[in-house]
Amino acid sequence: MDMKTILLLIPLLPLAGSVIAGLLRNQIGRAGAHWVTILGVAASCGLSFYVFKLVAFDGMEAINTSIYTWALTDGIKFEIGFLIDSLTVVMMTVVTFVSLMVHIYTIGYMRDDPGYQRFFSYIALFTFSMLMLVMSNNFLQLFFGWEAVGLVSYLLIGFWFKKESAIFANLKAFLVNRVGDFGFLLGIAAIVATFGTLDYAEIFAKAPDAVTNTISIFPGVEWSLLTFICICLFIGAMGKSAQAPLHVWLPDSMEGPTPISALIHAATMVTAGIFMVARMSPLFELSEVALSFVLVIGAITALFMGLIGLVQNDIKRVVAYSTLSQLGYMTVALGASAYSAAIFHLMTHAFFKALLFLGAGSVIIAMHHRQDMREMGGLRKYMPVTFITAWLGSLALMGVPFFSGFYSKDLIIEAVHLAQRPGAGFAYWCVLLGVVVTALYSLRLLFLTFHGKERIEESVRSHLHESPLVVTVPLVLLAIPSVFIGYFTVEPMLFGGFFQDAIQVSPNNDVLAEIGHHFHGPMAMALHAFVTPVFWLVALGSAAAVLIWYWKPQLATWFAQTLSPIQRMLDKKYWFDEVYQFVFARGSLKLGKGLWRFGDAGLIDGLLVNGSAGIVGRLAGFFRHLQSGYLYHYAFVMIIGLIVLIAAFVIFNQGTL
Repeated sequence: MDMKTILLLIPLLPLAGSVIAGLLRNQIGRAGAHWVTILGVAASCGLSFYVFKLVAFDGMEAINTSIYTWALTDGIKFEIGFLIDSLTVVMMTVVTFVSLMVHIYTIGYMRDDPGYQRFFSYIALFTFSMLMLVMSNNFLQLFFGWEAVGLVSYLLIGFWFKKESAIFANLKAFLVNRVGDFGFLLGIAAIVATFGTLDYAEIFAKAPDAVTNTISIFPGVEWSLLTFICICLFIGAMGKSAQAPLHVWLPDSMEGPTPISALIHAATMVTAGIFMVARMSPLFELSEVALSFVLVIGAITALFMGLIGLVQNDIKRVVAYSTLSQLGYMTVALGASAYSAAIFHLMTHAFFKALLFLGAGSVIIAMHHRQDMREMGGLRKYMPVTFITAWLGSLALMGVPFFSGFYSKDLIIEAVHLAQRPGAGFAYWCVLLGVVVTALYSLRLLFLTFHGKERIEESVRSHLHESPLVVTVPLVLLAIPSVFIGYFTVEPMLFGGFFQDAIQVSPNNDVLAEIGHHFHGPMAMALHAFVTPVFWLVALGSAAAVLIWYWKPQLATWFAQTLSPIQRMLDKKYWFDEVYQFVFARGSLKLGKGLWRFGDAGLIDGLLVNGSAGIVGRLAGFFRHLQSGYLYHYAFVMIIGLIVLIAAFVIFNQGTL
């Protein structure tokens, strides 16, 4: 089998499974739907790991190949093609492996759902869409995958379409992403106008020559063209990767079934923006302003979205705000030019975040779909596998030394510390404080769910038991990389030149190279961590969490009452939803009503349509009275007309008479 065939099979096998499960769902039944999609994704995963081996271990050079030309206009080619390099293969393996675990887990979670076949069709289509996005070698295919993951996320968030909150959530996700996608499309249009091509390689080759080009956004104000392009592209990433202020859709995506929450938050959709900026590193490295913008937005998201997780009581929403915060860390790394660290954290985060979401789903199954942690407690003795794997995932998320999250998160913090660009100081303090916040909300979730006094209804307690193997096996398989993958991959991926063919960093911005001078292996890094401020901040957050939610639970109530203004602010999520609803939703409604009243009803209907008809009617009424049918009336009018004509003749010709 030649390489081009293998590359085609990787995205097309999940697509084939999706089509069969969706269109032939009645013929193949429930078992057929999960088998055809799981086999398709499993084969895609196996081929992805094979290609990863060729690139990472066998030294295969990057592949940039066109599959076919879709259209050609004005010298611009619209092609379908693949770019396979170290960055691509990491994304391919992460997407397919996490998706495979989610597919297997779904058999248990969605067992009794009437939309079983439809769900499998959607998640396989999600996998296809994300693979097309990460494997693309041009902006056309990137945009196709970009919009496809948005479409499928809309379908999956609103999967339970009879539930009003689910329909509201998927529409919210769709509309917020349209805002980001508008910026993304502007960036692509500016690229086409500037470089005359959609091909990555050609654009990257021409980009240095466009450094001095400017664009006038407002009259008299000149912007760097590359800065404009990069900021527009990043606005697209803000929508997809849920960065403030376009983050509001992601927590509401919890309205979809738990398996899709894991897939959206761990391997697809939200990682698309991070991947895109890393792929565009040759462009972003040419704009200091754009990188500072990325850095500050990521820092705000990392800290302030994590704080909201402290007051959430829905187990899935705590994990959702954790995702927002961790995406902020990845974005901060991008802004600090540590693109490799961002992708490394994306990879480690995919495993432990999928583990945490699926673990939350396991708890929800056992609790008969109750999600409020205040109704749980003491679940560890009923669900030992879920309990242990949830702890492992949480320790990785907190960045405890030797766990995978430790290596990726600590390197991001150090990279920001070394960065010299504007906003780096602010970002450094945000990510440092974010470490404390992460420990607090992670341990709060564990203590409220698995420890302490049981707060479970008797009707639920009597049926509590560990989830079936089809649920727990994916948890175990995800727990293994959550613990170990950081240790074994940090050195080759970040300090061994693994991404050197895919990511370009200016020597002046290469903070990871500076860190590499002091890196002496993963063991030394983990041991050194015990004397760093980051570890002590993790310890501080952990000690506070143990005191507040384990030893003295009444302290949580005291803090909530004492700090009620802050509690209210976090409960209201900084009033983003209210502001957006007032300004955009209600504002747009009022604007529409105003335009209808003064434009449609007033100007068009009132003046032009009804007004002109009224004028004609009035004139007709006047002239109708003149048509009386009496001869003397007509003679009188003729005499008056003759007098008027004679008078006019005399007035206008009196000089010549």
